Amino acid sequence: MTPISIGTDAPDFTAKDNNKQNISLSDYKGKKVLLSWHPIAWTPVCTDQMRSLETNFQNFQGLNTVPLGFSVDPQPCKEAWATLLQIKNVSLPSDFWPHGKIARDYGIFDDTKGMSKRANIIINESGKIQWVKVYPSEQLPDINEVLQILSNNS
Repeated sequence: MTPISIGTDAPDFTAKDNNKQNISLSDYKGKKVLLSWHPIAWTPVCTDQMRSLETNFQNFQGLNTVPLGFSVDPQPCKEAWATLLQIKNVSLPSDFWPHGKIARDYGIFDDTKGMSKRANIIINESGKIQWVKVYPSEQLPDINEVLQILSNNS
């Protein structure tokens, strides 16, 4: 599966997040959106990835960007995990059902493992794909690289 191409329209989605709220891409028109995909909750690298989003929440706000921490874990799992990690600002949507549909729409679902790949996807204010990077599953994405990309395209 090939990741979604830069310049294409980002597929809209609606997913329940860790706060039991429905999150839709269309809610964020006029803002940039970072889809920060992690394979599965409760694992060390995924934990660090979501904590880096929370730690940098003010930086994202300053860059007119909404960070979303996506995975195929079910909503109750994301809720418990976010509580444990003390994630209070960043929304952690669940792509559980239909299983991995959003990840498939963005070209980052791993059919052999039944979960998303680790990836960061930036959607610009107009709803177009601006930047895509897929990482080895054991690699923590460099949050400073993401912030740099966002600030270069402000």
